[in-house]
Amino acid sequence: MTTSIYDFSANNIQGKQVSLADYKDKVVLIVNTASECGFTPQYKDLEALNQKYQAQGLVILGFPCNQFGAQEKGDSQAISQFCELNFGVTFPLFEKIDVNGSNTLPLYAYLKHSAKGLLGSEKIKWNFTKFLVDRQGNPVKRYAPTTKPMALEQDILKLL
Repeated sequence: MTTSIYDFSANNIQGKQVSLADYKDKVVLIVNTASECGFTPQYKDLEALNQKYQAQGLVILGFPCNQFGAQEKGDSQAISQFCELNFGVTFPLFEKIDVNGSNTLPLYAYLKHSAKGLLGSEKIKWNFTKFLVDRQGNPVKRYAPTTKPMALEQDILKLL
């Protein structure tokens, strides 16, 4: 039985398998991202939160996804370069994944079930849906794509 995000692993943007147990005792913000989305500028604020709170234990994990309007067409190298060059992203990025459907990354199946969306929906509706996870690996809250990263600051501080 799954008890926390620590039971999962995913391939980072370099293709190396990473156990989410590596982030034990951290506050984790997990975001499905895309390079060609209207919400793509959120990378800037995600990186600002990363810089401001990483020393206190915040980790942001970006999971590129091409399921919404084909807004993440590039391969891992292109995605990584885009994020670094355009937004100075230093937080961990992972390989492109599916967040819905039969190929959903198991981590995302768990997140969606643990922190349901509007009207109890488990489906991810668009890029930049965010999941805040406490230091014990438990999903605490889901945020809509329209929720700006800086609006999460108070919730992050409560968990830090």
